[in-house]
Amino acid sequence: MHKLISSWAVLVSIILLASTAFSAGSQKQVVQLNHGWRFRLATDSSLSQVPGVNPEVDQATLQKVSDWLPAEVPGAVQTDLLANKIIPEPFYRDNEKRLQWIGQEDWQYQTSFDVPAATLSRKHVELLFQGLDTYATVFLNGQGVLRADNMFRIWRVDAKPYLKAGSNTLLVVFRSPINEVLEQIELLPYHLPSISSHDADVEKGIGTDPYTRKAPYQYGWDWGPRFVTMGVWKPVTLESWDDAVIRDFHIAQNEVTADVANLAAELEIEASGNGGAKINISYNGPQANSGKKTERSVTLHAGINHVSIPLEIEKPARWYPAGYGPQSLYEFTASLDAGRSRADEAKVRTGLRSLELRRDYDQWGRSMEFVINGIPIFGKGVDVIPFDSFPSRVPAERYRQILQSARDANMNMLREWGGGIYENDDFYNICDELGLIIWQDFMFGGDMYPGNAEYLESVRQEAIDQVKRLRNHPSIVIWCGNNEVETGWMHWGDRTQFKAAIGQKAADKVWQDYMVLFNRVLPDVVVQYGQPVPYWPSSPSSNFEDDPDSQRIGDMHYWQVWHALAPIEDYKLQLPRFMTEYGFQSFPEMATIKSFSVAEDWDISSPVMLSHQKNKGGNGRIYDYLLRYFGQPKDFEAFLYASQVMQAEAIKIGAEHLRRSRPRTMGSLYWQLNDCWPVASWASIDYAGRWKALQYYARRFYNDLLISPNEENSALQIYVVSDRQQPQQAQIRVRLMDLSGKVLEEKTHSAEIKPLASDVYLSLPVTQLLAQRRRDQVFLDAELNVDGKQVSRNLYFFDKMKNMQLPRPDIKADIQSSGSGYRVTLQSAELARDVYLSFGDNDATFSDNYVDLLPGQTVQIEVNSKAGIEQLKQAMKIVSLYDAFLPPMQVSQTAGH
Repeated sequence: MHKLISSWAVLVSIILLASTAFSAGSQKQVVQLNHGWRFRLATDSSLSQVPGVNPEVDQATLQKVSDWLPAEVPGAVQTDLLANKIIPEPFYRDNEKRLQWIGQEDWQYQTSFDVPAATLSRKHVELLFQGLDTYATVFLNGQGVLRADNMFRIWRVDAKPYLKAGSNTLLVVFRSPINEVLEQIELLPYHLPSISSHDADVEKGIGTDPYTRKAPYQYGWDWGPRFVTMGVWKPVTLESWDDAVIRDFHIAQNEVTADVANLAAELEIEASGNGGAKINISYNGPQANSGKKTERSVTLHAGINHVSIPLEIEKPARWYPAGYGPQSLYEFTASLDAGRSRADEAKVRTGLRSLELRRDYDQWGRSMEFVINGIPIFGKGVDVIPFDSFPSRVPAERYRQILQSARDANMNMLREWGGGIYENDDFYNICDELGLIIWQDFMFGGDMYPGNAEYLESVRQEAIDQVKRLRNHPSIVIWCGNNEVETGWMHWGDRTQFKAAIGQKAADKVWQDYMVLFNRVLPDVVVQYGQPVPYWPSSPSSNFEDDPDSQRIGDMHYWQVWHALAPIEDYKLQLPRFMTEYGFQSFPEMATIKSFSVAEDWDISSPVMLSHQKNKGGNGRIYDYLLRYFGQPKDFEAFLYASQVMQAEAIKIGAEHLRRSRPRTMGSLYWQLNDCWPVASWASIDYAGRWKALQYYARRFYNDLLISPNEENSALQIYVVSDRQQPQQAQIRVRLMDLSGKVLEEKTHSAEIKPLASDVYLSLPVTQLLAQRRRDQVFLDAELNVDGKQVSRNLYFFDKMKNMQLPRPDIKADIQSSGSGYRVTLQSAELARDVYLSFGDNDATFSDNYVDLLPGQTVQIEVNSKAGIEQLKQAMKIVSLYDAFLPPMQVSQTAGH
């Protein structure tokens, strides 16, 4: 998705002169082959050989899938079966378990296309597959032309010898990723540990996914279902050319400052033979610059040629992360003339920025911070998983909605997690536009991996394909080898058992294979193709300088809160250099629950709710934490609401602590932003795109100015954290209030807030604040104002919410038309916590939600919905914490039920 960024163009012409041996060929032509596809069960599949072999498939289904059916490319066999009404909705109720047979079978995809004689007269005609999932044999007019075995590779085939004028047939046979490797794995002396949920009946208790270069999450994860996909999951094209073609075009950023950008246009050109060529480099940018013209004589030789052309832009418009400056983008165009005609053209969009992963030794160990254009960036953000179990069906609009939601919540960083996929171009283009910097994992999700030469070479080619594809995106600031493989080997119980079972010699070999892959193969690719973006071996990791879970060096994942049921307050005991994972679960709201269930399923222990909770014991953990911190929810719908509030409050504690810990800590990425299906999970935006309470909270705790009270050393310290680059004059107001809203004490303080820093600006002794007062009867309202306008507010409670005797609020709500939407005004005479506004089955988006209402305070929420105002008035529902829980006496009577 490329668009012109500016209105001025600068042309830099570099003429490469030599004696011309090229003919007057024409420009490269590209024909899309994404239409006219059909699919069926492979004729030698076990289902067709032995009808009834799979009890999940009846005879009628067998007959249907044995015939050719229409298919979508890009796509997957599951979505094609769904579109043809062969299978039910995979996400509905517990249908998942009844659709596992699909991944155990082989499937055929076929299309026909016409090739004119003029195309066949070209010197080169090639088939380009952007992605085949995963074990596939490609036949062109009955001749085998490709055998693919890596979902993440880009495959190019010399098709000319197999094509004919007129109609041609392209057949792709996909083999089950499970069956393809299972027999070979069974013969191995040991089986590598896998953390995905493998099917014991099919895989005989063996995880096949470590041996296959395929998206790990599709084998099942602790937030996602198991759908082992197959199909042509990315576009297919037929490309023809004569004398020369641009294989790759990259803008290398050698040095970028406010005064000058020293760049190089690097081209990889394939030529049919020896001859002269002319290359034009032009660019469109945010302002007019005078371009430097260079002329040189060069001869292209048959085969691959590497050409590097220096470029210089004075006073460049630089690209910044969100909150630090504009997201200026340039579009560069390279045109290649061979002989007397245009041979090819390529475009690149990029942002110009300097990048450093700063790792200085200090009093806490060794720092870890991203410095962009000289500015140390505190990473405020979240981990991202694939947007759907079937990634080819994610439209650009969904990427835009979810990523814009991250930006709207004041995030500036995402971690593209290593158990999914390398996302498509839409994702990275939108991140470039929004200023969302990316921690980019290679796709290794937590298993141990083979070390044989064929596997390593496949991974090396995969890494080259992906680094070259993505390296022009200014948003990518680090390449990371894997997710949790290093810490898993060192600390996880299943790895300890595995090492004991196979013996020291074999265990040493497994670790050696790890080091070759993640400390040699992948970093070598990044150094060769990805500079200046740095490489990091794993997440978490100390870069082999300490334990991978070290808080002194590197990045950290912290999961004692949640998995080990540690107190939520333990977040405040962690002082990592960069936190790349921590999380807390909740359920989606009722509208999303209704999309996959029926009323009889609305119980957290029902089979359907357990099917949509992939973290073992997860529903029980939510319930346990609720009882500890909030109390007993009244009913199922109240449980959904309460789980979201508790998730938001938990991550708020962690995120604010990490921001207060700046500069010791320079990143807070909570787990996770999104879902790939409707599920109880750690996401702050559910599968339907609906914001949970956490997403609204994130907009507050990731604000560029944050006021954050915290009890330390017998005092309530009032911190202010600033991401602004200049000092900021501000006024701090704190009020101690009782639950009726009476102000017991008030203090104001003017301060100059330090830039890019966290500091204490007010210290209040707790003994004085609470003199003759009970912790469960008062709270503190902390407010930060700039130029008379509130920019941050935080309520601090001295006790758990379950101990607070919240008053019954009488919340008044008024809805009026406002511009193209509506405005809801909320007011309460009493304290009302986490006020949640909804409109039943009428979808709506809100400027804010889960808000605290102080007595007499008015809060206005902007609402957009397709529903009319009368519909919204009738459906409007308001819930606060008071409404969601049983009184304490009833809790003790019902807790055992």
